[in-house]
Amino acid sequence: MIRFLRRRPLVAPALAVVAFLLAMALFAPQLATDDPDRTDIGRKLAPPSLSEPLGADHLGRSIYSRLVYGSRASLGSVALIMAGILVLSFTVGGASGYLGGAVDGAVMRVCDVVLTFPTFILALFLIGILGTGLTNVVIAIVATHWAWYARMVRGMVLQLRHREHVLAARVAGASAPGLAVRHILPPIAGQMAVLATLDIGHMMLHVSGLSFLGLGVQPPTPEWGVMIGDARQFLRTAPQLILFPGLMIFLSVMAFNVLGDALRDHLDPHLAQEHGHGH
Repeated sequence: MIRFLRRRPLVAPALAVVAFLLAMALFAPQLATDDPDRTDIGRKLAPPSLSEPLGADHLGRSIYSRLVYGSRASLGSVALIMAGILVLSFTVGGASGYLGGAVDGAVMRVCDVVLTFPTFILALFLIGILGTGLTNVVIAIVATHWAWYARMVRGMVLQLRHREHVLAARVAGASAPGLAVRHILPPIAGQMAVLATLDIGHMMLHVSGLSFLGLGVQPPTPEWGVMIGDARQFLRTAPQLILFPGLMIFLSVMAFNVLGDALRDHLDPHLAQEHGHGH
């Protein structure tokens, strides 16, 4: 571990940032100095002070408290998205690779269709149909990203199903679900976890971008993209309103990208090439 950290000096700060973000999300009520939704026009655009370390926004709400609670919406939505993508891709990609034949052909054609569209544009289209809100953003992003993961799972299943230990287990009478859980799922799960870590920053930008456009998390709910959207009109007069949430998004995306790269190179250097082709 020490050798690994010496080779990659950015990993330790990235871990510290991720730990800090998780602590913020878990202990938001204890860390916040105020109710994030409490407005007080009397302190509109108040500068930083001892009671409010980052000052107040255009409605007199605590910027610090909104940043702290915003970590819950940003990290929570990304966790739901990644869980949804992994469950769907394991189910569809696994069935496609294991069953083969007509099922495999049909699934791969659907994947081809989904992959022809730019993910953000397709997500905008789906939100236009489903409506705004965090739940619909999660559904839209899962629906636009599962196909690439399913294709990866299918490829790994095709490689594993002809390995000697899998064939031996099948000859010994192992059932298809038992075979999948014991011999196929574990090696795939590790590689997919690496790919998921690599994509967390990408998903976070999607959620923040859609919230910024007014399509995701709806005001007054504290979320970093919403905070940037609210602060657009004050870019010249109070740039700190955009600076602080922008900095949180930047640090989060950078930290998860550094960790994803380090995990990928450590566990499976071959994934570097494949992930490059995937996006």
